[in-house]
Amino acid sequence: MGHVIGIGASPKRKEDQRFLTGRGSYVSDIKRPGMTAGVFVRSPHGHAILRGIDKSAALASPGVIAVLTGEDAAADKLGSLPCGWGISDAKGVPMKEPPFPMLAQGKVRFVGDMVAFVVAETPAQAGAAAELLTVDYEVLPSVVGVLEAVRPGAPQLFDDVPNNICCDWELGDKAAVETAFRKAAHVAKLSLVNNRLIGNPMEPRAAIAEYEPGTDRFTLWTTSQFPHVVRFLMGALVLNIPQHKLRVVAPDVGGGFGVKQFHYGEEAVITWAAKRVMRPIKWVASRSEGYVSDRHGRDHVTEAELALDETGKFLAFRVNTLANMGGYLSTFGPNIPTNLYGPLLGGVYATPAIYCNVKVVFTNTVPVDAYRGAGRPEATFVLERIVDVAASEMGIDRVEIRRRNMIPKEAYPYQTPVLVQYDSGDPMGCLDGALVAADVKNFGIRKAESARRGKFRGLGYSTYVEACGLAPSRFAGRLGARGGLYESATVRVHPTGQVTVMIGTHNHGQGHETTFAQIVSEKLGVAFDNVDIVFGDTDRVQFGMGTYGSRSLVVGGAALSKATDKVVAKGKKIAAHLLEAAEVDIQFEAGKFSVAGTDRMRTFEEIAGAAYVPHDYPLEVLEPGLEEQAYYDPVNFTYPGGCHIAEVEIDPETGTVTLVNYTAVDDVGTVINPMIVEGQLHGGIVQGVGQALYENAVYDEGSGQLLSGSLMDYCMPRADHMPMMNIATHSTLCTHTPMGVKGCGEVGTIGSPAAVINAVVDALSHLGVTHVDMPATPNRIWRLLQNASLPVAAE
Repeated sequence: MGHVIGIGASPKRKEDQRFLTGRGSYVSDIKRPGMTAGVFVRSPHGHAILRGIDKSAALASPGVIAVLTGEDAAADKLGSLPCGWGISDAKGVPMKEPPFPMLAQGKVRFVGDMVAFVVAETPAQAGAAAELLTVDYEVLPSVVGVLEAVRPGAPQLFDDVPNNICCDWELGDKAAVETAFRKAAHVAKLSLVNNRLIGNPMEPRAAIAEYEPGTDRFTLWTTSQFPHVVRFLMGALVLNIPQHKLRVVAPDVGGGFGVKQFHYGEEAVITWAAKRVMRPIKWVASRSEGYVSDRHGRDHVTEAELALDETGKFLAFRVNTLANMGGYLSTFGPNIPTNLYGPLLGGVYATPAIYCNVKVVFTNTVPVDAYRGAGRPEATFVLERIVDVAASEMGIDRVEIRRRNMIPKEAYPYQTPVLVQYDSGDPMGCLDGALVAADVKNFGIRKAESARRGKFRGLGYSTYVEACGLAPSRFAGRLGARGGLYESATVRVHPTGQVTVMIGTHNHGQGHETTFAQIVSEKLGVAFDNVDIVFGDTDRVQFGMGTYGSRSLVVGGAALSKATDKVVAKGKKIAAHLLEAAEVDIQFEAGKFSVAGTDRMRTFEEIAGAAYVPHDYPLEVLEPGLEEQAYYDPVNFTYPGGCHIAEVEIDPETGTVTLVNYTAVDDVGTVINPMIVEGQLHGGIVQGVGQALYENAVYDEGSGQLLSGSLMDYCMPRADHMPMMNIATHSTLCTHTPMGVKGCGEVGTIGSPAAVINAVVDALSHLGVTHVDMPATPNRIWRLLQNASLPVAAE
């Protein structure tokens, strides 16, 4: 039944059948007996003291079952929402880590901060009652920008966090950098903003919680990228629920992008409330609610300096960044602008000395955490922009200055001056391939044609490297990780030879059910259709760390590969007995166990049957069954990279930037499914283009109100904004992952913002423009064109 479909093929995605026929199972599709509805009451103020909450009118409203507040949570002695990653300053002093109550206690610190939870028979009744809740706020001054937050006299979010600085973090050899700058022939300087983003997954966040009094067990269905981690953080650290009494299920999830990676207060409140009311509760966020409650991304202000010798060789790189954390520390918040940012500032270049200082800052805004790429797009943008600035100031071609400084292929493994060691790569090969694919040699012809139509045309480059597959656990622990970063897989071979895989990662659009089935199909020689992938249920799957940081194939796939190897190893023992041969003489290939040099063999299905029907089976040596589990803890990050080239055309009358060509040549290691890799690259590039040209989360400085609080005000790219993308791979194999894979889920988002902005600046360079902050909106470009000698302030 069916065929083996292995590594390198592009079968149709297994999961798409149920999605295209409307048979997906999302949280909002789930119905439980006696289910009620929950609505959160959120602060309309960016910063205020909570003087009191009057529940009486809300409780008297039709259908209302309960109204819960922070006082109720405190009375039940519930814990604070935990931060999963701690950082320290250069002296080893830990970051400031104020409590993050799941319902506000004493103070609210951003518009959207949760102050109460209303449970009623229907969503309409819960919503109506929420409107009747009277909250007495003493409004305080708000601060939303990092520059303002660290100024003397700025409003203070926490009494014990002076100047709103959570941590003053640094990385690199400061003295070596200062010495190099003193010897430099030229120093390029750049000030830039990495704009705040809102994730906007197609499916809003949602949760259902149910308590079973007969067994004293809780079940939480939630839109999560890591259900096991939610079970641990919420059960053990917030609600004091024993792990065996809490089941967390993340069913089909309609996109994540990091937004659904974290443990949110809503999950804890709903689970706690379900026992209080003794009925299941469902909450589904509205789109506008998501804007003020989903974790935001990016939001950096940076000063960068690059020291070069007279030939354009890089001597040292110095970066000072203010990173916005929002009103509280989210699950991985402080890790993103530090450990996932500083170590990538070397990029693909052999820069001898690098120093990075990051001040992690609290503001009256939605908490900031990982968003697709998480730290690496920010590092790449800083580096690739200042490389272009240096090239312009020194009169060196932008491609040439990159070539002069690139790490050559033969220099790998390459130890950077900022912690990480790249195991493999060929940035020059990616650059050469992209130059040909983008037809750079004929760009002048296209530029002249644009000029004839009164348009400005520009070409932008981004040669980058990133780190993904967060690892290893021991190394991450030294950097502040409060958990392991391994992954797990169980391969269960049924008596008839079919296979069920339980894996600790989560599939929310990436195609894991297809890719993982291809790995099993090739390694065990079973039909692709005979492999099922199970994920997202803590009662069915062994502990796993979930999906984020392009880790699913790199870490989860490696665990799966190890588990299949164990299955084959046991199969060889069984085959050796059945075929009356020495185990060392048993070979396994294409789904068949055979004795080397003979025609004696058994199929995989026959060995599976023998494992479960051990009539002729050495029970004193082997246990019945054919099921193996493996954990994989990587020895290093993996380092995908590549070259992206963007080509834009600008209408000077309107300031509109049109992306006319886009080329990407990426090194993602072994490609399991080319179609899925191409789809991941397309999606990632579109998100990066969104940041570069369209998206910007904007707050009012005085009130802390989110001004871009809906799709009416927050612009996202559409299909007609994108040209046909020219995508290719130029892969070197990872030297330490079992299949040579590197990861591809975020590379598009990492390479594209710098390529697009470099193209915009190139198009405007004849006017003296040297930098444009993201997003390069028509308004920003038009205003810049009115006076090209002046920089454009952030919108």
